[in-house]
Amino acid sequence: MTKTIKTLLVASTNPVKVNAAKQALCAAFPNIEWQVQGVKAPSGVAEQPMTDAETRLGAVNRVEAIRQQSADFYVAFEGGYDRFHGQGFTFAYVAVSDGVRTQVGRSGTLPLPESVCQQLEAGGELGPVMDRVFNDHNIKQKGGAIGIFTNDLVSRTSIYADTLCLLLAPWLHPEIFGESR
Repeated sequence: MTKTIKTLLVASTNPVKVNAAKQALCAAFPNIEWQVQGVKAPSGVAEQPMTDAETRLGAVNRVEAIRQQSADFYVAFEGGYDRFHGQGFTFAYVAVSDGVRTQVGRSGTLPLPESVCQQLEAGGELGPVMDRVFNDHNIKQKGGAIGIFTNDLVSRTSIYADTLCLLLAPWLHPEIFGESR
């Protein structure tokens, strides 16, 4: 049986984000062959979003920016930071669209040590902060803070892919959610 070919644009050239989007769409739609392309897209927010709302806005802005191009699906990820009840956390927002319907949701949250929180609140970005803390290079394109702090029980790719899979529910069950029109 020949697979249907569809296109997926990801609002990033970061291999973690591109792979997460591809994994999720391939798992959700196994009879489709996805042609995936990562493209740069402006978030319209700070390099390190510092609130839940700013992080969500970054994902929405990125997916809207790439929707100007032709594709079957569009996906954007935006990692952020915020304090909830005094504890600092990192998390991501994911936005997915077919050009008609758009779904936006947040990943699980990862608690961060106070020393990392203070560096972020002083203007740092999580990836470079983690590189310094763990004396590594380019952690954000590997397992991310999530991978390091969970001993690779969860990775940045897996949390992004899982969150995207949750957001695909309306496309997996259009008869219950209603058509995306």
